[in-house]
Amino acid sequence: MLLTKYNLQELVSLDVELPQIESFDLPEKVIQFGTGMLLRGLPDFFIDKANKKNMFNGRVLVVKSTEGTGLDQFEQQDDLYTVCTKGIEHGVIVEKYTINNCISRVLSAKGAWEKVLEAAHQPELQIVVSNTTEAGIVPDYCDVSAMPPSTFPGKLLALLYRRYTIFQGDGRYGMVILPTELITDNGDKLKQIILDLAEENGLDAAFKNWLENANYFCNTLVDRIVVGMSPATASNNLGSALPYEDKLMIMTEPFRLWAIETDSERVKDILSFAPADHGVILAPSIEKFKQLKLRILNGSHTLSCALALLNGFQTVGEAMENEGFSSYVSGLMREIGAAILDNEISEDDVSSFSSHVLERFKNPFLKHQWSSIALNYTAKIKMRAVGLLSAWYEKNQGAPVYLALGIAVYLKLMQTERRNNSYFTTLGETSFELKDTYASVLYEYWEDPEVIVQRALQDASLWGEDLTQYPGFHDCVERFLEIVDKQGALVTNFKEYGI
Repeated sequence: MLLTKYNLQELVSLDVELPQIESFDLPEKVIQFGTGMLLRGLPDFFIDKANKKNMFNGRVLVVKSTEGTGLDQFEQQDDLYTVCTKGIEHGVIVEKYTINNCISRVLSAKGAWEKVLEAAHQPELQIVVSNTTEAGIVPDYCDVSAMPPSTFPGKLLALLYRRYTIFQGDGRYGMVILPTELITDNGDKLKQIILDLAEENGLDAAFKNWLENANYFCNTLVDRIVVGMSPATASNNLGSALPYEDKLMIMTEPFRLWAIETDSERVKDILSFAPADHGVILAPSIEKFKQLKLRILNGSHTLSCALALLNGFQTVGEAMENEGFSSYVSGLMREIGAAILDNEISEDDVSSFSSHVLERFKNPFLKHQWSSIALNYTAKIKMRAVGLLSAWYEKNQGAPVYLALGIAVYLKLMQTERRNNSYFTTLGETSFELKDTYASVLYEYWEDPEVIVQRALQDASLWGEDLTQYPGFHDCVERFLEIVDKQGALVTNFKEYGI
């Protein structure tokens, strides 16, 4: 049995949260560029939850811009899909199933562009959501009169221009634009591209004034792991297989965050779905949330990666089952937290976010591979960890030992063997290729193990600065690397490290 609107009545006895039939008649309030799993597992999750609480009462028109399959699946299932939430939350295993019906229809940008533009005629349509990958928000000229325009900014500009025309420049019909692409200041960057594109297309000054003053481009931050899921592997809380077919089923972790930067009361009124879930945060600044995610989540992932690989762990969940490794990650988070405390980030913020991250790392339903985290390892350390050093030394005298150990085992992992211009690291009886832009540089530095730490840390081309400038940091990394060389990087050696 395929999941459809007309089969919902047959699922009433299941431990699955179902939509109310009347919710299918709600008006379209959101237009969404993208059909991807993140959008369906985060923004659409929040909107559906708010609808089920009678707090938003609006549906989502989705625009599919890419070629390929997917459109038929939405049509066949009446745009329904199952969200399986699995993981750990507040120390408790969570396993919940919800059928999401917030999507009203899915239109192809290539095949139904006029219908997309006609959606702008609806007064209730006030929100734009997008996730077109980082490549979607880039300055690139296109003709906005094309059917459709070739870029996402071009498509959005054409939609806004149609809305401006239909409502004769009335400022009450401006829109709230929420890009979720993972780039810094995504709303600000998209707005500037749109304004430049309007100028390049010769659109009139009155429209550009409406564009800039009647619309709200909000910076946002999204954080949630969402993956595809086969119905054959899904089970409800009773442990039995779900008795229907769902080709659009997704699995999410319990943690969810959508931080939206705004201080506008009008925006808050329009985003009336926000109070339905604590994971939606409307704040004048989202910088705090960016720092917590970048440093504590991404930073601890990156700095513990080499230690996990050298201990033979394949997945994050597997590593976190080890008491010694879990202890290292907890200590690393405390150290990172101490470095980033400031007027905006409190100890409570650090403690709460770290607790969530530890539960996310321990999620038994997700199989996050350490080998994937190790891709472009050096660049990730530069982006996520190096900035912590100056912040740490502003508040502390001694070297950050957990961070130093993370760098030491990173250097050990980068002790590679060159094969046909590729670089392989050996882990026990196996080896795998390290795909790192700087693998050749570290390979050359390892030709003289006596000075590997000195040469690597002082190389500003790797880190953007000389890391030997921080008192005691070089000595700490070198001491830890000596222990790793002599005794291995086993987590049972933590007493040797003195942490």
